[in-house]
Amino acid sequence: MSNWLALALAMAAACAAVVFTAFLRDRRVAEDEDPDDTPDVIEYMTMMIGVVYAIVLGLAIAGVWEGKAAAEDTARAEAFALHEIRERATDYPAPTAERIRSGIDAYIEHSLKKEWPAFADSGELTDRGDRLLRDVRRAVLDHKPRTDSESRASYALADQITAAVEARNTRALDSGSTLGGTVWFGLIIGGLVSVGMLFALQLRRSTRELILAGLFTALISFLLFLVWQFDDPAARDAAGLMEPFASLFPGATGS
Repeated sequence: MSNWLALALAMAAACAAVVFTAFLRDRRVAEDEDPDDTPDVIEYMTMMIGVVYAIVLGLAIAGVWEGKAAAEDTARAEAFALHEIRERATDYPAPTAERIRSGIDAYIEHSLKKEWPAFADSGELTDRGDRLLRDVRRAVLDHKPRTDSESRASYALADQITAAVEARNTRALDSGSTLGGTVWFGLIIGGLVSVGMLFALQLRRSTRELILAGLFTALISFLLFLVWQFDDPAARDAAGLMEPFASLFPGATGS
């Protein structure tokens, strides 16, 4: 909710700045200036700047959306792999199965209550999480199958624990901002230039022009917010990434 409030305030501030600038410019304009007398080269430059910025902004949105989807897939892969291990552990002897289940529950509880909040802030995994997952891996791989069913289960569980470890490592490697600082600099400066070119077209105080200028500025602000929101899923959508863990392991979270 706070993010959406920040967006609304940013959009309102951007629109107010454009309207205020338009009023200020209109008060300082010469009496004989004709707003319809805009050189063709300025109109051409405004169009080209808008087109180029739209392409760059579209590529940025596509990039951060792909990064968000990849983060969600990684979180689901880790949760599904651990859930499958917990379910398939029934093929092992009761003491080993209980060791595996309790280890997974401890890992999930630590992940949801401790590791994910810390991961959202720093982008780093905790040492305790590493130890808990190693304990689960050891419980799965140390068991020596005695029957055919245990042998089949051991192969499946080995694949699943490997998938869980790989997903966890991928989550750590892919944390942080998808876009670099240079890209963000270009997006912000490009947005300011695109909005500023409205005044090169001799924007005046007519209601129609001010409404269109305000809507254009609000759109640019919204799209930049959208890029920012998707740019670092672990930090800005931690609850969404944690949802598969909470859904598949309600007992570990006390639900």
